[in-house]
Amino acid sequence: MTNLLEFRSWLEDRLPVLLAEHQVPGAAVALSVKGDVIEAAAGVLNKNTGVETTVDSLFQVGSITKLWTATLIMQLVDEGLVDLDVPVRKYLPGFRLEDESAAAVITTRQLLSHTAGFEGDIFTDTGQGEDAIAKLVETFGEVPQLFPPGEMFSYNNAGYVLLGRMIEVLRGKPYDECLRKYLFDPLELTHAANGPYEAILFRTAVGHIVHNDNEEPQPSPVWALPRSTAPVGAMLTLSARDLLKFAQMHIDAGRTPTGRQVLNPASAAAMVTPQVTLPELGWMGAAWGLGFALFDYDGGTVVGHDGGTIGQTAFLRICPETDVSIALFANGGTPLPVFAEIAERALREFASIQLPGLLAPPGYGERVDASRYVGEYSSRVADVVVSQDTDGRIWLERIPKGLYEEVGDQREKIELVAVGGDTLLPRQKQYGMHMPHTFLGDDGEGRAMYVHTGRADRRVTA
Repeated sequence: MTNLLEFRSWLEDRLPVLLAEHQVPGAAVALSVKGDVIEAAAGVLNKNTGVETTVDSLFQVGSITKLWTATLIMQLVDEGLVDLDVPVRKYLPGFRLEDESAAAVITTRQLLSHTAGFEGDIFTDTGQGEDAIAKLVETFGEVPQLFPPGEMFSYNNAGYVLLGRMIEVLRGKPYDECLRKYLFDPLELTHAANGPYEAILFRTAVGHIVHNDNEEPQPSPVWALPRSTAPVGAMLTLSARDLLKFAQMHIDAGRTPTGRQVLNPASAAAMVTPQVTLPELGWMGAAWGLGFALFDYDGGTVVGHDGGTIGQTAFLRICPETDVSIALFANGGTPLPVFAEIAERALREFASIQLPGLLAPPGYGERVDASRYVGEYSSRVADVVVSQDTDGRIWLERIPKGLYEEVGDQREKIELVAVGGDTLLPRQKQYGMHMPHTFLGDDGEGRAMYVHTGRADRRVTA
């Protein structure tokens, strides 16, 4: 315990410095080592109000919600109500996509592991009613297929909307009620909320975004994504300690500290069993399980997930072999290097695991023939244009559209530097890192079919 107390003292001193350095308005951290939890917080929840961030403050966990959705699905598997390998239409007979042949065969396993292959960033606002998720699923008939189901990984938010709807249909109640009955209550959470009407009862963070270049982050005019995407990460709001209660249940093979079996051990193990290998994506991990990202770190097994909403970011890493977990929440700025420094020390000291450094491009990138990469790629949230100039430099221009444009994402043009194979890195950092851009597939003319940054954007022109 002495080392844990020393770590807390270091964290309490270091966290405010890191927040100031990376323009993060406020953050909360929790670290659990064999069930002993230490916490720290710094900064403010909202620059407009100046309310102080405390360890019991709530932040949106974003896509970490997908782990909760996946757990609700695996509970249905435990009860014999879901078979992971039969078509989703067994449970959602009305499920439609633009590609009928794909919609007819996509399975729950493929949805959980992001291998279903259809366009994934569908954030249509269908209202605040309890039928919001059902209404969004009804719009999927126009969603295109990017690649055959099961062929590869492409992060898919819409797939988790479908999983949320499956939960509603099979349980006969709204998603948020299922979350509370089957996870909040058995985990005995004390600082957890399903959306703004519950979050307002706690000290709750507001996201901060950069409205103009060279300005500091300011409070976002929008608190949350549409309710229709609740199973994806739009609504779940937690304290860092309560998130680690969920993590501890998974470390303990589905059992709570009071002995309640929330999830069968076999299902808990299946969630962290590799289902698909990822292309070179750096921070996102090496493989994906049934919900969990799987990381290839020196020293042992690490699983987890990250989340991002409108100006809020969340990180979760779990070391099941050493019974260590860490969570960090932030409400703006560039929180990745904040988490990277804290998690690197925590995992090294308490789990003997070495967190790898972030990828960085060489000082002078090798000039390569980019004809395989040049062209236009597209998704529902952005158009991407790759070009090569007369000096041989490779450029990628991203033009946001749809929801990303609405929440203030800016058009940007970045230089890509070859680092080997079909992977290129931006010369400048984005969101605190050099995000790998991996070009995959072949369009029949020797050109890449996809540019992959976690999501596979499909080529639309030569």
